[in-house]
Amino acid sequence: MPATPAPVSRPLHVVVMGVAGCGKSLVGALLAQRMGIALVEGDDFHPERNIRKMREGVPLTDDDRADWLRRLGQELQAQPRGAVLTCSALKRSYRDMLRAAVPGLRFLHLALSQHQAMERVAARTDHFYPPSLVASQFEALEDPAGEAGVHVTDATQHIDRIVDDAERWFKIGAAAPSAGTP
Repeated sequence: MPATPAPVSRPLHVVVMGVAGCGKSLVGALLAQRMGIALVEGDDFHPERNIRKMREGVPLTDDDRADWLRRLGQELQAQPRGAVLTCSALKRSYRDMLRAAVPGLRFLHLALSQHQAMERVAARTDHFYPPSLVASQFEALEDPAGEAGVHVTDATQHIDRIVDDAERWFKIGAAAPSAGTP
């Protein structure tokens, strides 16, 4: 009787997503460290014109984000061993652009209320994103709950709990049949 081949596991590529202030950078860094894969900090790839607009309190448009999202997709593709990308990924079309670049891409949505996001962004002193733009992110957000390959978690939980929960979700996904993504 021939041996059954072991399932081939794909490298993990995941986007830690959500509105400003949800904790993407912190969660992303800790996840990448724990999983032993690269971290791609999405904010590092914004062109200067986008950063200037945000500093001035002007929300980015789909056109402003298009090249940035293409670049992020390329950055994920350049990480064959897997990577964690931090990116707001507010609209389904943005998530679909990233999915097109990396089949099997997973998303961890750090959800919180507009009030909680506003408090967190207002407390930051080392970031270009002003609190005045938080409302525009909630207006743009298309809730990813129910999309394949998306896990939604409460961003107000302790960071260790968020990361532990995400790791469990990734492991369940790795063990699931390839026909579907949990």
